[in-house]
Amino acid sequence: MKKTPINELLDIKYPIIMAPMFLVTNTKMMIEALNSDIAACVPALNYRTDEQLRTAIQEIRANTTSKGLGINLIVNKSNIKMKQQLKTCAELGVDFIITSLGSPKDVIEQCKPKGIKVFCDVVEEKYAKKVEELGADALIAVNCNAGGHAGKLTPEEIIPLLNKHCSIPVISAGGVGTKDGINKIMNLGAAGLSIGSPFIACEEAHISEEYKQACVDYGKEDIVFTTKISGTPCTVINTPYVQKTGTTQNWLEKLMSKNKKIKKWVKMITYFKGMKSVEKAAFSSTYKTIWCAGPSIEHTKEILSTKEIIKRLTT
Repeated sequence: MKKTPINELLDIKYPIIMAPMFLVTNTKMMIEALNSDIAACVPALNYRTDEQLRTAIQEIRANTTSKGLGINLIVNKSNIKMKQQLKTCAELGVDFIITSLGSPKDVIEQCKPKGIKVFCDVVEEKYAKKVEELGADALIAVNCNAGGHAGKLTPEEIIPLLNKHCSIPVISAGGVGTKDGINKIMNLGAAGLSIGSPFIACEEAHISEEYKQACVDYGKEDIVFTTKISGTPCTVINTPYVQKTGTTQNWLEKLMSKNKKIKKWVKMITYFKGMKSVEKAAFSSTYKTIWCAGPSIEHTKEILSTKEIIKRLTT
């Protein structure tokens, strides 16, 4: 695997980031990934309190020597914990931050002086140019094959586009679950990859065995978009429960979502209810199986350790 600017930025052997996955990524997975020569990023929101976040960062540091420790911050107004999360990350000196769903301005301003790298999720050229102007160190190019909230462009479209109009490294996110897939993306001009869904079915994840096994049993053709979780299209496994309940909002939900006076509150309620359903399905056995995943589970054939998954991706 060829060396890229990402290897240098994070001082890692392989230009791969274990992507931050809501509810899935945990401290143990982070430690295993960092000790396997890749970078890794965990959502700050996976830790309920600031104390838990601090403890996790300190535990990861105590058990690794890697410079690839990343934290994912949701930077829009819905994340009321963001200011404290950013303060904690800056104080403890994480290696990089991935920003999602908003402007990274405050994050870049606080992290730059401390030498903390900032990578920004983008789905189009316009926003990529904006974050580069703000001082971002790299772009996370979220393509149409990503798990969760995916982009609209294919890797073949977005990677050359961002390389043409931006001068900072482009990290591809979405759709890769094999070494051949990694090489293909690198040949398109990506400086690295952010890989998430192949790690859902890892031994270290604290999610239910049913969720892990679903990633083994289902494939890319079983991934569908639903607006029922957050109001915004999100990828889930097309389980019998998803098929029964449908993947689009009903006429009343759509009507309320368009009402200027209440749409903000409707979206908040939809998101809260949706996340509770996803959380319940992730950690316990329930007939309401709403499992988030991306098309790259196609390549998940068994439940393995984090180290074994990385070995499969790199050798």
